Amino acid sequence: MSHVDLEKRRNTRLRQFAIEQAQARFDADYPGFVPEEILVSLCAYEEELNIGGVLEKMPATIDGKPYTVFVVVDGGDDKTAEVARRYPGVKVFEFPVNLGHGVALQVTYRYCAANGVKYCLTLDADGQNDPAELPNILAPLEQDVADFVLTSRVLGEDKTSDATRKLGVRAFSFIVNRMCGTKITDTSTGYRGLRVSMLAKVVDHMVQDQYQTAELLILCMKAGYRAADVPTVWHPRASGTTKKGKNWLFGFRYARVVFGTWLRARSLHLSR
Repeated sequence: MSHVDLEKRRNTRLRQFAIEQAQARFDADYPGFVPEEILVSLCAYEEELNIGGVLEKMPATIDGKPYTVFVVVDGGDDKTAEVARRYPGVKVFEFPVNLGHGVALQVTYRYCAANGVKYCLTLDADGQNDPAELPNILAPLEQDVADFVLTSRVLGEDKTSDATRKLGVRAFSFIVNRMCGTKITDTSTGYRGLRVSMLAKVVDHMVQDQYQTAELLILCMKAGYRAADVPTVWHPRASGTTKKGKNWLFGFRYARVVFGTWLRARSLHLSR
């Protein structure tokens, strides 16, 4: 076995060990807990100053339906988990170390598939997404007109000031639409709704630790699932700076995931 293979195997086992530690604490904190059919997930890395404001805005129900708030804390050195635990009803799944946003989302999807959740909605923990929009995201799923619902800054309003990022949203949407034969206007948003039966079919093919939005969308579209988009108002971060890095680096890494996933998906046997 090569040095690269040994390193990969070691990292995989360390990651799995960290997830198992988080699962053990979750089970101890919430013995016998059964989530609602609708689960809203926030994956948070060092968002101590922002996550409380998001949780305070969570509606009591989504269009009259109960739901579970599931916060995955992706390690970090601040008090994100402590803040989230202050809110009644919020369930916190805390990694002991930082594993990456993509891993946090994969854990969310596997949890949903294993525990009878029907719809999984995800939003950011930095204050850029308004929880009041959750019913608009859920509606196409419940009406069975889509399996994957994305919010769109193009259809709605983007209140941030980064012109380069705004151009990137349109450019990557054009590329992904050409690859997948879709007509989505914002393919890089993390504010979205997902049918869990769809997630269960594709989660084992997900490999990205970061930039997982594009990977999930391309895999699902290649498998023949239905996508739709709804307008959103995209707000500036409540505080702090983005964890995605400088624009050129984010663009390069995101493009690598887009093209790499598309090439990989061509050899996978994906179907609904």
